Amino acid sequence: MNRFPLWKYILIAVVLLVSALYTLPNFYGEVPAVQISSTRAAIKTDATLLQQVQDELKAQNIPYTGAFLDANSVKVKFASTDIQLKAKDALQARFGDGYSVALNLLSASPAWLSAIGAKPMYLGLDLRGGVYFLMQVDMVAALDKAADRYNNDLRSQLREQK
Repeated sequence: MNRFPLWKYILIAVVLLVSALYTLPNFYGEVPAVQISSTRAAIKTDATLLQQVQDELKAQNIPYTGAFLDANSVKVKFASTDIQLKAKDALQARFGDGYSVALNLLSASPAWLSAIGAKPMYLGLDLRGGVYFLMQVDMVAALDKAADRYNNDLRSQLREQK
């Protein structure tokens, strides 16, 4: 009655289990974080920078849920975006001259998933809900330029109809 051999069913089950395991990080979501990286090649990001960041956060009484040293930056996780913004301001004031302090989102998945290489699928800005883009325009200059363009167009049309 069974048309397929047992090994095919076992193979399908193993593939489904492995794929389910590697999709788990997508369900954990993301946590707010601050990323501190060097703006110059001469300034290194190392364990001393990590310790300085932790000391600064403790001195400012800003709680954090985790801090670690990445390949070329220090990343600090926070419980909420309010704490993240407060920490960014404090770290920017302390490390502003030689370091870039940026807001970031990091995966909330456990370390054992990261250890086996299971990472969440990162969505682009278009899939996250779009991009909020604010452009400051010098309205006086833009209106003057538009008026000059209309004036030139009007002159050229009057010349053509002469």
